[in-house]
Amino acid sequence: MADKKARLTVDGLEDAIELPVYSGTEGPDVIDVRPLTGQGLFTYDPGFVSTAACESKLTYIDGANGILLHAGYPIEQLAQHSDYLEVCYLLLNGELPTPEQKEQFVNTVTNHTMVHEQMSHFFNGFRRDAHPMAIMCGVVGALSAFYHDSLDINDPHHREVCAYRLIAKMPTLAAMCYKYSIGQPFIFPRNEMSYAENFLHMMFSTPCGEYKVSPTLAKAMDKIFILHADHEQNASTSTVRLAGSSGANPFACIAAGIAALWGPAHGGANEAVLVMLNEIGDESRIPEFIERAKDPNDPFRLMGFGHRVYRNFDPRAKVMKQTCDEVLAELGIENDPLLKIAKRLEQIALEDDYFVQRKLYPNVDFYSGIILKAIGIPTNMFTVIFALSRTIGWISHWNEFHSSPNKIGRPRQLYTGPKKRDYPAK
Repeated sequence: MADKKARLTVDGLEDAIELPVYSGTEGPDVIDVRPLTGQGLFTYDPGFVSTAACESKLTYIDGANGILLHAGYPIEQLAQHSDYLEVCYLLLNGELPTPEQKEQFVNTVTNHTMVHEQMSHFFNGFRRDAHPMAIMCGVVGALSAFYHDSLDINDPHHREVCAYRLIAKMPTLAAMCYKYSIGQPFIFPRNEMSYAENFLHMMFSTPCGEYKVSPTLAKAMDKIFILHADHEQNASTSTVRLAGSSGANPFACIAAGIAALWGPAHGGANEAVLVMLNEIGDESRIPEFIERAKDPNDPFRLMGFGHRVYRNFDPRAKVMKQTCDEVLAELGIENDPLLKIAKRLEQIALEDDYFVQRKLYPNVDFYSGIILKAIGIPTNMFTVIFALSRTIGWISHWNEFHSSPNKIGRPRQLYTGPKKRDYPAK
């Protein structure tokens, strides 16, 4: 039931249109504009930036105050006290697991990390120099051809099985994309390892040399997974929901989310940080690029500073900064030229009045890009790891959509083309 009412008067209509107003547990009120269609009217909101397209209990963002909550829990607390698979359980179920529930959940995921052996043949159809995200789009969509025993989207058990399979198999597929791109054999998952350890092992181990996973690096990778797990109704999540509204199978919907994430305006931000650092090239050129960043007539922008949603600070950045410092200390590579540029840029952004006043602080993409480079992960794999992390958010939103009454998405438009006209006589 609506908490309040809004009244809209429109030229040409004799009576005002009454619109219900709803209040959520957090955030601004929303005006239900559905009654407008009965009057032959639509709202106009390019980019849907002022439109609540769904109701959700999963994630809440208050960008003005730097707040990110998963089922009510602040992201900083989850990053400090939880691990990625526990956050996965939380997003899927709305509550943190008991010790027994967590053990069962972790065991289920761990025991489903292998992919069908025929999946390996799919990779042979891609060029060796194919971008890993192009491969991920293809192989994730192809999962429906191998796991078609649980594709009834109206069956809660089937939806749960698909969620488990995606969470479990995404690290395996991501590592396979990397191994294929560098011409190394695929490495099977190891059930005795944690989620993050297993991913790093599949990435860097070879048949002729065991890779010892550093606890510090595994912890850092787990933090990256947690901090990218979900981010409310962003472009890729909205894509998954919209694809899901048609009744498409979950693997196809997640592949659609991966495609949306691939865009440089969305998931490519931490990759763009490394591109920028390479463009700067040397510490001596930093002043030149700082001046360019301050010049309103120069299109150059410092990547990894500020955030479209967070107008105060990115709550994930503080966690990532601490993790970044731990990783660099562990690896002893503070003298890497690009990392030295990054650390100097960080210092400038935190001290220079121009950046401080505009709140152009280092964000989560800045620090995660540095961490991934330090670990040895190439930049073309950054967005793949983002997709791996965000899979739990995507499948949780997809599941939430199908767990309640729903309808196919059908945005409207403001048509500005030619009016009706007759085909010219010949």
